[in-house]
Amino acid sequence: MPEIKKLLIANRGEIALRIHRACHEMGIKTVAVHSTADADAMHVRLADEAICIGPPAAADSYLNIPNIISAAEISGADAIHPGYGFLSENAKFAEIVELHNLIFVGPKPEHIRIMGDKIEAKRTAGALGLPLVPGSDGAISDLDEAKAIAAKAGYPVIIKAASGGGGRGMKVCTSEDELETLMQQAGREAKAAFGDATVYLEKYLGNPRHIEIQIFGDGNGNAIHLGERDCSLQRRHQKVLEEAPSPVLGQADRDRIGTICAKAMADMGYRGAGTIEFLWEDGEFYFIEMNTRLQVEHPVTEAITGLDLVREQIRIAEGHPLTLRQQDVQFRGHAIECRINAEDPRTFAPSPGLVKQYHAPGGMNVRVDSGLYSGYKIPPYYDSMIAKLIVYGTTRQGALRRLRRALEEFVIEGDGMKNTIPLHQALLDVPEFQQGEYTIKWLEEWLAKQDAE
Repeated sequence: MPEIKKLLIANRGEIALRIHRACHEMGIKTVAVHSTADADAMHVRLADEAICIGPPAAADSYLNIPNIISAAEISGADAIHPGYGFLSENAKFAEIVELHNLIFVGPKPEHIRIMGDKIEAKRTAGALGLPLVPGSDGAISDLDEAKAIAAKAGYPVIIKAASGGGGRGMKVCTSEDELETLMQQAGREAKAAFGDATVYLEKYLGNPRHIEIQIFGDGNGNAIHLGERDCSLQRRHQKVLEEAPSPVLGQADRDRIGTICAKAMADMGYRGAGTIEFLWEDGEFYFIEMNTRLQVEHPVTEAITGLDLVREQIRIAEGHPLTLRQQDVQFRGHAIECRINAEDPRTFAPSPGLVKQYHAPGGMNVRVDSGLYSGYKIPPYYDSMIAKLIVYGTTRQGALRRLRRALEEFVIEGDGMKNTIPLHQALLDVPEFQQGEYTIKWLEEWLAKQDAE
């Protein structure tokens, strides 16, 4: 059984720091890689070794596979942890890591590849017994076939580009009369945006919630689930706040979907951490995608289960069995995570700059994951998330009260710098959020109302 003694962290920011801390608690030395823009980053300062892998642009540094592999070889690292984003769901990178006799702290490359292809992921999910959104099994071009599928699924339906996202090549169709025209329009948009006119068709869910299930597999046919996270508070498909458990799920639904997901991952022989994402409407779950990596919002699951997910990832990569069996997993209390971004809280324009005052909130059951410190200059080249505030309470109302207090204590100030702490404070005063009555469309509709006033 391989033992990891030195691990290279192929990432930056708070997640690089999170991985470093887990490693040091396990007695594993760390190697930080960084761009020239991140030379003074906290994860670089704390790691046992640090290696510069390129200039500020991510394409030349954090996405530069040859430089990352070279850094691993130069430092004598045994393993590479990709974190989230960047190369974390790049099957080619995972293969290259393993070809260089390094341990990849993540899933098998073939599973990353399967779940990274929308149509193949849907086919695989269906074969594994995950509940799917009714619609076509794959690409569709024949109008009569499309009409039959739409009639069976029930209008409205949505036509989607097979090769892309971000709303392009996507059309909502409310009746058979519109189907031909909208399929043609979606195909043209998809061709222009992604170079591929292929489209597929699904039932359109009008106002669902976004609920995801955290799973772990050992790669040998054993898997467990760690409950759900509700990620419905979103703006432009970007998550703003997450909580666990979901305010709308009962224990029976939680057990049902969790059991389905754990069995699917066991049957797949899945290795490591993964998250299966669903839309939920009218008591039904519909698979949308699987993320074959650690999630930004993993701390809320850690808070309600007491399990260190990064430590578990590393143990599984070393070949150890899962720490817990399903019957050993216990869920306690409620946790909420706020993503704090260096953005204007009204316009959401990026707002990087020099941090002059920084004070993280503390106290019982308050956690801050951040690489910030006074005197740190937030670079403009990367994602704008600069901190995550996670609070835990025995009840949801208790967690909300703790969140309010923690946000009041949180100080991030600099010349001209803005952040989204005021947005989260404003949300705490909205009755719908207080009661957990929100969907994936709710936040954007609420923001639009604020702008109109």
